[in-house]
Amino acid sequence: MPTSEQHDEALADLVGSHVPVPCLDGTLRPYRDLDCAASTPPMRAVAEAVEGFLPWYSSVHRGAGYKSRRSTAAYEESRTAVLGFANRPETDVAILCRNTTEAINHLAYRLAFEPGDVVATTVVEHHANLLPWARVARRRFIECERDGTFALEAVVEALEGRPRPKLLTITGASNVTGWLPPIEAICAEAHARGIPVALDAAQLAPHRAIPTAPDYVAFSGHKLYAPYGAGALIGPRSTFETGEPFLAGGGAVDLVDLDEVIWTEPPDREEAGSPNVVGAFAMASALGELGRIGWDAVGDHERTLAAKLQQGLRAIEGVTLLGPGPGADTLAVAAFTVEGRHHALVAARLSAEWGIGVRHGCFCAHPYLLRLLGLGSEAVAAARAQVQRHDRSAIPGAVRASCGLGTTADDVDYLLQAVAVVASGEPAPVEYSQDEWTGDFWPHSDAAGWGAPERPAGAACARG
Repeated sequence: MPTSEQHDEALADLVGSHVPVPCLDGTLRPYRDLDCAASTPPMRAVAEAVEGFLPWYSSVHRGAGYKSRRSTAAYEESRTAVLGFANRPETDVAILCRNTTEAINHLAYRLAFEPGDVVATTVVEHHANLLPWARVARRRFIECERDGTFALEAVVEALEGRPRPKLLTITGASNVTGWLPPIEAICAEAHARGIPVALDAAQLAPHRAIPTAPDYVAFSGHKLYAPYGAGALIGPRSTFETGEPFLAGGGAVDLVDLDEVIWTEPPDREEAGSPNVVGAFAMASALGELGRIGWDAVGDHERTLAAKLQQGLRAIEGVTLLGPGPGADTLAVAAFTVEGRHHALVAARLSAEWGIGVRHGCFCAHPYLLRLLGLGSEAVAAARAQVQRHDRSAIPGAVRASCGLGTTADDVDYLLQAVAVVASGEPAPVEYSQDEWTGDFWPHSDAAGWGAPERPAGAACARG
């Protein structure tokens, strides 16, 4: 077991950090969480703040009792914290919702596009910023280069196309490669043409200050070291002052009759139903902790880890790192493949034999990952045909390791050692078999934590 001194490089104390997990050899190893791009563990300070709030939890905006008033105050203070975290002006509102996906769906509905309207976006986006726009507008895509990046000139070309886009929606950081598009310069080009910009800040928000130039911003608490499933959509109050809200129900109205409704003002108009008060409080607590730590410390910590992670993977024979080359400023994220090894098997072995948590598959960014892998139309068509037969065993993919505030240099070194063993061709200690339905691999073992009764039924790690 690592000592506390080995972990003192972590920037925050996270709940469950390095908790012992069972491995195939019968030993318990400290869990190495290198899947922070999916969800982060909560900060211990956030968990303690939530524990202190729970005795006062009650309905909000609906009661005169002391607990209700106190919960309402905490909920609205959370909204203020969200606006402050994103450095938004007083003319903006923060709508509290479940996550980034809901926030972008919400925005897509509220912008009320007309048939034939165009939304410009990029092939780098993950599904939350691809699929909602297909329901409401025509999409014009900004293509990427082989390394997964695109130039400002490609954005300008899409903005200049006819008809002129009604919106540019773009990620602040790739959840696959960690690449950081030049958001401020992109916004300047869009605004010079009268085109508003929506920023998917889901991956960016935990790692860098959110740029102030975008008109709309969406992010999620579960990537910001906060549990309980809250997120935020931020935008100009004027966008939400007229028209029907995304959700209809109690809390969004001033007066209702059987054939009439008078909607209330934003942001309440946009938050029908009982809100996730604890989630909002947890998210605000996490934002406060990030502010206390400071972006300089976060950036220094993660740049060090990014260099160690990416340089280490490039040095392993048989490993191919996807995305921009050496010298690029990225988050501490690395998507990679191992020659001759299925991505799901690599992830399974890292977990079962070393206690390392990574993600594999397409990371909810299928079009982008297919481009990074350089797969042609025939390979994609073959994989699609298999999926349609409910066989996910051949879904293309990679392995992703991603760092956060609780990651240490020791964690990264441990991952690199494990990947080197897998890439070397050294036989696994047991046989693994692949489930066609899920595409995942499972070891043939009766070791604690890995026997057949503990195999999750119907789970699929790579689905997205």
